[in-house]
Amino acid sequence: MTGMSEHDWTEVVGAVGIFALLITVFAVSVVQLAKTRRARFESSRSDEYRRIAETAAQAQAENARLLAALDGRLGGMETRMTSLERVLREVD
Repeated sequence: MTGMSEHDWTEVVGAVGIFALLITVFAVSVVQLAKTRRARFESSRSDEYRRIAETAAQAQAENARLLAALDGRLGGMETRMTSLERVLREVD
């Protein structure tokens, strides 16, 4: 008899099943690894964005403080210029 016996078919089906199981386990492992790496990358990227935002907020606060100081100085200069103009008019 040249055909395959029932025992041979059982071995073939079992081998195909084990092969399919191994491929499935490998594919699921690769997908999970990719998801884990992507999540880790997004987490580090969001941390970097948070640091950039904090730095920008600090710089903006410092700029606001400097602008307030300059505004105070310009107000003082305006007051002195007004006084100087009044003195110059009185001298004329």
